[in-house]
Amino acid sequence: MTPAQYTQVDVLVVGAGNAAANAALSAHEAGASVAMLETAPRNARGGNSAFTGGAFRFIYDGVDDLLKLAPDIAELDLGSIDFGTYTEGQYFDDMGRLTEYRCDPELTEVLIGNSYASAVWLRKHGVKFQPALGRQAFKVDGKFKFWGGLACHIHGGGEHLVATLHAALEAAGIPVIYETTAFELLHDDARVQGVRARHRGHVLELRAKAVVLACGGFESNAEMRARYIGPNWDLAKVRGTRFNQGYGHRMAMDIGAAPAGHWSGAHAVQWDMNAPPFGDLTVGDQFQKHNYPFGVLLNARGERFLDEGKDFHSYTYAAYGHEVMKQPGLFAWQIFDSKINHLLRSEYRIPRITKETADTLEALVPKLTGVNPKAALETLHAFNAASRPDVAFNPNIHDGLRTTGLPVDKTNWAQKLDTPPFHAYGVTAGVTFTFGGLKVTTEAQVSDTSGLPINGLFAAGEIVGGLYYHNYGSGTGLVAGVTFGRIAGAGAAAFAKGR
Repeated sequence: MTPAQYTQVDVLVVGAGNAAANAALSAHEAGASVAMLETAPRNARGGNSAFTGGAFRFIYDGVDDLLKLAPDIAELDLGSIDFGTYTEGQYFDDMGRLTEYRCDPELTEVLIGNSYASAVWLRKHGVKFQPALGRQAFKVDGKFKFWGGLACHIHGGGEHLVATLHAALEAAGIPVIYETTAFELLHDDARVQGVRARHRGHVLELRAKAVVLACGGFESNAEMRARYIGPNWDLAKVRGTRFNQGYGHRMAMDIGAAPAGHWSGAHAVQWDMNAPPFGDLTVGDQFQKHNYPFGVLLNARGERFLDEGKDFHSYTYAAYGHEVMKQPGLFAWQIFDSKINHLLRSEYRIPRITKETADTLEALVPKLTGVNPKAALETLHAFNAASRPDVAFNPNIHDGLRTTGLPVDKTNWAQKLDTPPFHAYGVTAGVTFTFGGLKVTTEAQVSDTSGLPINGLFAAGEIVGGLYYHNYGSGTGLVAGVTFGRIAGAGAAAFAKGR
């Protein structure tokens, strides 16, 4: 559909990623007529959803719940896999601990309580799941053991997710208007009535009885990153789309919507230092470098600056990008020896990578661009010489293999770097999405600054504020997008129909 073909619909969804697509499908299934707006051209559609690796965090009681999502699990040697469980209590504990107990309790309850149903919803619409062997479980003594509540990923990651959801949209007859950016909400005293948008330089008005904002965060906007997240964040790389410019935040707050969440916070990971400024769909999420818990991180001064083994990467990766951005030059080097080669994920083997190798540490450190080689070698020798308890290395648990007496001790997985060849990977920070957003009710209605819902305005996905502060647990974002997308779509349809 083009803007010229648009006629008023019940529900207009702004965005075309995971949250937006599920909002549109939900509104359609509730009997509403629906259309979608996408800033990007068709070949770059889907926002950040197109770049996701596909982690999906949901509650489950055991393998039977997983089989309903991924029947192929039955063909695996289940005797060699411990999937464990992930209860509501564990999920709440993780959300509380990671956000320093700031996450909105009501929204968090909605997220967690609907997490498994959201996975089932995706499967109903054709999305496939697979067990996350090698990503969230390693083989130790002949057995895989899962940790962290991420038993399943979306098969094929963002590419499969976006393609499948858009196939469902097409089958439902829901049109997507591409290259069209909504920048202002149309409203009167009673309700929101649509949007003012720009299409190839022309401004137009698109009317609707309800609007769902599912157009992502403001991470693609360098000015907003610097204004809200802080100095130098305008220099950070962006993991995903270049189209999330914060228009949804601004046009909602322009009509009185209340901001919510951690506006100076963002999901930011370690990302290849020579990656392009924005995500590349031909590479996807493979510029990320998440196996740092099994190695050592050095900054330009040749110093370690954080506890690489504080926790599993799923619980530290979204915060440690911030730590890299605090370092001189805004970069660091991850260093490993060959003992952990079998644990490294595929992202460490892509052609477009900043990597150095050597047979000795003495030969390696001069290759690390920007790093003081003398100080770096002293740091690595001190790390190797630090005392350790007599415990076995085990990547599936907090093994307690730690150093003692260093300026920054490593508290788990602290194997010595003593097996050549040694290899190092240059990283900076890659911003995934921003944490600041709009205040919404548990029905995904956008609230104004007085606490009342704005009639006809709903929100879902990364634009929702209040779920994340300081840190983020891997796989939560996709679940939140599906959960609040479904709720927003159904609520918008009901409002449009006068129910």
